[in-house]
Amino acid sequence: MTAQRAELNAVGGHADPRSVGGHADPRSVGGHADPRSVGGSDQRSVPEATVARLAVYLRALTGLGDRGIATVSSESLATAAGVNSAKLRKDLSYLGSYGVRGVGYEVALLTEQMRSALGLNENRAVALIGMGHLGQALVGYAGFASRGFRISAVVDADPALVGTRLRGLTIQHVERLEEVVRSERIAIAVIAVPASAAQDVCDRLVEAGVTSILNFAPTVLNVPAHVDVRKVDLAAELQILSFHDNRKAARSDCVDTGSRVAGLVR
Repeated sequence: MTAQRAELNAVGGHADPRSVGGHADPRSVGGHADPRSVGGSDQRSVPEATVARLAVYLRALTGLGDRGIATVSSESLATAAGVNSAKLRKDLSYLGSYGVRGVGYEVALLTEQMRSALGLNENRAVALIGMGHLGQALVGYAGFASRGFRISAVVDADPALVGTRLRGLTIQHVERLEEVVRSERIAIAVIAVPASAAQDVCDRLVEAGVTSILNFAPTVLNVPAHVDVRKVDLAAELQILSFHDNRKAARSDCVDTGSRVAGLVR
């Protein structure tokens, strides 16, 4: 056992880093859990922003591991993840992970700990509803499998698509949505349908027992308190970038104007 593994095991009373989340609540991370309850025996609440960054840290750690790097300092890991080192250390403290002074973090161990915290030690079955251009592109994305997610069902309402094969899966009719969710033991659903149909699909998913939804539809979904929804609005993200681009252009115009005025004064 390395010094870091011994230290990590001692922090927060964990017998093993793979026990992150403890045995407290079946909703805790590692099961069908609420990722916001990541942590040690005290089950501290984890901010949503921290949960989002854990996924970024895992991606950086995976890259380091692929390059054969065994240990990494908080500064180097923070740089790879695009955050400052103080924020990274605070985020990792929720996992009971404090590193070893002068050594840093053991990449393999921290990767294992991160995967456990994010509930990625098992392949989670995912249903994708909506087989338009976006839905079909998502089905073909190879990155899901490598990150612990398995597309187990694809669903659509178009009779021309229902029954056809896509990436080894038969497209099911949306009328069978509840049956598909239960038979495939769906943990997470991805909604990629038009906005007008999204709430109805969401309601049916929740009724069938799905508590985690990734929403690509350009609308806000109303869900019960126990259901987590993450919204991805590509158009909104482009609008945000447009705002910043517009601000940069305005600042550039001001600089140019100031330079011209200064030249005239001279």
